[in-house]
Amino acid sequence: MNLIEPILADAAAVAVIRRDIHAHPELCFQEERTADIIAKALTDWGIPIHRGLGRTGVVGIVKNGTSSRAVGLRADIDALPMTEHNTFAHASQHAGKMHACGHDGHTAMLLAAAKHLARHRNFDGTVYLVFQPAEEGGGGAREMMKDGLFEQFPMEAIFGAHNWPGMAVGQFAIKDGPCFASSNEFKITIRGKGAHAAMPHNGIDPVPVACQMVQAFQTIITRNKRPIDTGVISVTMIHAGEATNVVPDSCVVEGTVRTFTNEVLQMIEERMALIAGHTAAAFGATCEFAFKRNYPPTINHTQETAFARRVMADIVGADNVHEFEPTMGAEDFSFFLQKTPGAYFLIGNGDGSHRVGGHGLGPCMLHNPSYDFNDDLIPLGATCWVRMAEAWLNGTHRG
Repeated sequence: MNLIEPILADAAAVAVIRRDIHAHPELCFQEERTADIIAKALTDWGIPIHRGLGRTGVVGIVKNGTSSRAVGLRADIDALPMTEHNTFAHASQHAGKMHACGHDGHTAMLLAAAKHLARHRNFDGTVYLVFQPAEEGGGGAREMMKDGLFEQFPMEAIFGAHNWPGMAVGQFAIKDGPCFASSNEFKITIRGKGAHAAMPHNGIDPVPVACQMVQAFQTIITRNKRPIDTGVISVTMIHAGEATNVVPDSCVVEGTVRTFTNEVLQMIEERMALIAGHTAAAFGATCEFAFKRNYPPTINHTQETAFARRVMADIVGADNVHEFEPTMGAEDFSFFLQKTPGAYFLIGNGDGSHRVGGHGLGPCMLHNPSYDFNDDLIPLGATCWVRMAEAWLNGTHRG
């Protein structure tokens, strides 16, 4: 690997920052301490900052030369609402909060890159360091945009990355086009008529209505959606009743829908609403259908994807830059890519063998209570960020 030596020399110090952030996780839009740490580090390195976009976001500005060109690099900074099972020294000190997705590591990689960019400035233009809050369900990217991110800091392109357990350290993965799905939720409240369970004819039972709906929803996937299109409907919660001998008045059905295109999403939402309404009516019940669109699909731009692939190949070799298999998980970097060209890629986090004694018994997978970020990624990720910024602003690797 062609790592930048000064970054490699600073990696241990940056890992200390990463572990401090890991030990003090903060949930979406609550990342005050984390933002303070980021802001202090950037300021100490002579990097001007702007705070407050998306409530707790931080933007660092590294300029050099006279060019008006600019590029953005993004790291997410929030934690998850879950309890950590690890007991090593830097485990979470706050019950019910954990950096189980590696955002502490993403922050560390970008901080290491920021320090090098500020010291060496081997580019002509501006690098915007975007430390984004509330990726885990809060839509922090969208909120930063609402607060004027791209108006205050206009950039030609923006790039983001995520660590990926199971992929070896020293490997990257990227894909042109859709790589993460849209994330959407539905809630259906079926209203029937309660009765004694021994005399169900006196009521309208919402439970069999719910069962019919759940089965019928899958025909949208198999009979309404084109087979070559991708979509998932998952009913994940059904709540009804309080006693075994009572037909309940109501039943609530909830779940998620994932697609790679807005056209498929629109069709699924419309068909679900029709099925829910008509199924309830067929049984003499009524229903309330609510559908919430959270994150759009993450769709990489072609030229920016090719650019990123070439930069990564220079660092680890073309054989270690893989084609990413799309996932139905979601990522709010998608909001940035709807507004500005760019690409989102993965960096291998290894198989979990990097974890020190005291890790939990579970696997080192994302959103797992035994997860921990691999600090060996800090110099690699930072090198990638620096080379990407330099190449973009100096006009190399752009095809």
